[in-house]
Amino acid sequence: MHLKNKWTLCLLAGVLLLVSWCGFLPAVSAAGQPSSQIDAVLVMDASNSMKASDPNRISGEAMKMFIDMLSAQGDKVGIVSYTDKIQREKALLEIQSAADKEDLKQFIDQLDRGAYTDISVGVDEAVKVLKQGRDKSHEPMIVVLADGNNELDPKSGKTEQQADQQLSAAVQEAKQAGIPIYTIGLNADGKLNKAALADLASQTGAKSFSTSSADDLPQILSEIFASHQKLKIVPVQSITANGSYQEVTISVPNANVLEANISMMSGSPVDVKLTDPAGTAQTIPSANVLSSKSKTYSLIKLLKPKQGDWKLQVKGVPKDKIDINLVFNYDLDLTMDPLPSKSVKPGDTIEIKSYLVSSGQKLQDQALYGSMAAKLLVKDLDTGKTEEVKLTNQGDHFEGSYKIIDKHQYELKVRAEDQSFYRETQPVTVSAKPAAAGTGAGTAASGASKDKPFPTMLVVIGVIALLIIAAAAYFILNAVKKANRGFVGQMVIEIRDENTGEKTYPQYKKLTSFRGKFNLHQLLQLAPELKETDKIMFTPGKNDRLVLKNASPCTIERSGRVLDASAGVELKSGDRLSVSLQQIDKTIQFEYLV
Repeated sequence: MHLKNKWTLCLLAGVLLLVSWCGFLPAVSAAGQPSSQIDAVLVMDASNSMKASDPNRISGEAMKMFIDMLSAQGDKVGIVSYTDKIQREKALLEIQSAADKEDLKQFIDQLDRGAYTDISVGVDEAVKVLKQGRDKSHEPMIVVLADGNNELDPKSGKTEQQADQQLSAAVQEAKQAGIPIYTIGLNADGKLNKAALADLASQTGAKSFSTSSADDLPQILSEIFASHQKLKIVPVQSITANGSYQEVTISVPNANVLEANISMMSGSPVDVKLTDPAGTAQTIPSANVLSSKSKTYSLIKLLKPKQGDWKLQVKGVPKDKIDINLVFNYDLDLTMDPLPSKSVKPGDTIEIKSYLVSSGQKLQDQALYGSMAAKLLVKDLDTGKTEEVKLTNQGDHFEGSYKIIDKHQYELKVRAEDQSFYRETQPVTVSAKPAAAGTGAGTAASGASKDKPFPTMLVVIGVIALLIIAAAAYFILNAVKKANRGFVGQMVIEIRDENTGEKTYPQYKKLTSFRGKFNLHQLLQLAPELKETDKIMFTPGKNDRLVLKNASPCTIERSGRVLDASAGVELKSGDRLSVSLQQIDKTIQFEYLV
């Protein structure tokens, strides 16, 4: 926006102030849709009592499986090991490769034990680690594993009251920052303070688990992962190994699955073979089939798997029980049509329509809708009671209605679910309370002014001023709308090392969280070595297209031809481009998909 003189600047500033004061400017959110990626801190009790409650170190195995279930790229993980002090900790590490996950798992294997325990120390440090290193667009979480009550070192001088105060302060800080704290109590000796752990989780909107056997921990960590991602664990089958390959079916329900995590929990490692729905044997591991093993579990991660029935063959040690579970990660959100008004009255009926969306677009897959059920959750904010209203599945959306009964304030949201996942819309508040009666302008104080002449000149000046304000407001609103226009679709990004020829795994980046413009460096997680891509810009084009503008020294090719994007080039869905970096021997390859 170019301002030619001071008068224009003053007029624009005045109009902006007036229009915003009158409430005419639209609300603009830079947050966009929430990301499905996670920033997690795993908090582990390293007191000597864990030797008795978890002699086989299953807790560490469970935490490692949680790490393996995270996305192949993009999530962040930190680790805090505590006794009555911090034994060791690892700041949030962004997962960019399988090597990063191995680094985290090796860190867990190297944790030592100590004599005393103070959960407040671990939780307090976890909140600090997460607040210092989290990505604001990611979903934060803390997972705490403890085996009993505090046992403070008498030499430290710290009292139980002081420990409780430290824990309470840390929980309040997490609550204010929107950080849920999931708790797992290992109750091997029967002395676990379940109520305290449950209260800690409840205060932050998370779940609490307890078990008397460390063998249950992998399953619990799977449930925490699924719960935080609004997913469900899909039991596949439990088999008793016989020393030969046994076949089970893994059904991928639709094309919107981003990742399928197949976890196999057993007393000993297993061997696996995999065949896709077309009958083609899959190499394990490969670019789209990741694999990880441990003493008690094996995990296969399918990236963008084909819809249909996959065949998994599993061979384990004879008589070993193998539990096989599925957790899918989806590229899906749920949205609700805006309500005509947030002000209602008793007797009014609110019509509800809700849709599944993928990459910002309404989902057209009626097969996915066919297996889903939806309901409207209506919370009376005055009484605290919640009412459920079943919605009708119309094949490509959910619809229904709700009749307002009382002069109360209500919160409405839709929840849709099937066997493997659920989604909820953002809550909307409506009010049926009568507006507060104003004092009114009153009747005319007197008839003294009726003899005054009609102020024609003032009216003319007022009309001219309003026309000028309206024109300026139109100009500003268009500029604001353009500056905050959203994006649709996603980018599939790979980075190739030109010295070794190795490629990173494809990384899927949603564009719906950006507004107005963004650069390639942002999609690359602002990696310092890739900073030269910060002058490769993207802005929204017409008809769900993308405009690329290159102000960097990098060379950009499309279909093998050098692309001059200095003045801007429009990209359409399916366009594949490569960016050759000048400062390092790497090439960025990306595909735009809508």
